[in-house]
Amino acid sequence: MVQLDIFSDPICPWCYIGKAYLDRALEAHPDHPFAIRWLPFQLNPEMPREGMDRRAYLEGKFGGKQGAVTAYMPVQEHADKAGLKINLDAIKRTPNTRDAHRLIHWAEIEGRQTAVVSALFKAYFVEGLDIGDRDILADIADSVEMDAAVIHKLLASDADERETVERDAAARGMGINSVPTFIVAGKHAVPGAQPPELWAKVIAELSQQDGA
Repeated sequence: MVQLDIFSDPICPWCYIGKAYLDRALEAHPDHPFAIRWLPFQLNPEMPREGMDRRAYLEGKFGGKQGAVTAYMPVQEHADKAGLKINLDAIKRTPNTRDAHRLIHWAEIEGRQTAVVSALFKAYFVEGLDIGDRDILADIADSVEMDAAVIHKLLASDADERETVERDAAARGMGINSVPTFIVAGKHAVPGAQPPELWAKVIAELSQQDGA
């Protein structure tokens, strides 16, 4: 197997789109060699724990309402191209995602990491849920057959919080400054939401190397 590390944030629309493109390539190549691992990168590491109003966040980040609208036009275009439902009007808050990243980490231990990542994207981009809310995170855990009560207790503690911050910092130390960023076999970086055709080419090249 070939390790495919994916640095992402569950509130990043390009990560949502990039996963959809990758999923399409993997479905077309069920014999792909990838062992996938999701790693933390917070788009807003200084976000207050309770998050903030999404409109205020976007207008502050993109210099006003028109700037935010312009920035999200290609997001909607690529979401449509990827066959994704994305309901931006439903999103009322931009959350701090540190707890979501902790849940993703615990899901890896139970072999449910990709399922949790998918559920987080759906909760945020389709249902407009606040994935910084610990009750919602526990519900998401329950939806993928993790123990919601255990997750609630872990979230109420500081379990793996420092480690999550350190892993985020380590990613930045590697030179990662945007997500998604895919690391193939620990050495080849593939930045951005790449189309299925690129992943098909990567899979073919890896298969040739394996057969050489």
